[in-house]
This record gives sequence, structure tokens and C-alpha cells, in this order.
Amino acid sequence: MKMFIVALALVACVAALPVEKDVPKILRYDFDPQPNGGYSLNVETDDGIVRNEVAELKEVLDENNKPQLVLVVRGQYSYPRSDGSIETITYVADELGFRPEGASIPQAPAAARR
Repeated sequence: MKMFIVALALVACVAALPVEKDVPKILRYDFDPQPNGGYSLNVETDDGIVRNEVAELKEVLDENNKPQLVLVVRGQYSYPRSDGSIETITYVADELGFRPEGASIPQAPAAARR
């Protein structure tokens, strides 16, 4: 009985070992920095992930009405889902925060009409 318990413990330890995954290979990586602080970025990996992004500086007024420079980033990324479909998320990040949109992103309910 003791041998059976020891054997079961060894099997449990082996089963608990992490499974190593292959690291995705980068098929395309284009990064183009701009002198003013903006950039463009395009990345694609062999597991189907794609990311495209453009950033530019924008001048906005802060709460004290003083001009501030803000980096505005617009882009999208996509990846294959477990069911084989492709999920695409578009986003904007600016002085109002990060705002993603996509089929899997929950939407705020529409304001109730009076």
C-alpha cells in the first residue's frame, strides 16, 4: 500500500510539471520613431498575432488652462481565438485614457431615455 501511495505521489508530481510552449517567432517588426516623439509600429508573429499602432503628439489644455503635450496612440491588434476565428481590438489612448473596442469588449449600457 505504501508503494502505491509513493507511486501515485510521483505521478502527481510529474503531471504537475509545467508544459513548455514554443515561443512565437516574430515575422515582421517595423518601428519608425519620429523626431517629434511620435512613432509607428507594426508587428506580426507566426502564431497569428498582428499589432499596428500610430502615435502622435497633441497639444491639450490642462485644468489650469496651460498647454500640455499628450501622446495620442491609435491602433489595433488581432489574434486567433480558440474556435479559429480572429479577434480584433481597436483602441485609442489619449488624454481621456485607454478606450478599446471589439466584439469581446463589454459595452456600457446606453443611457436611459426619458
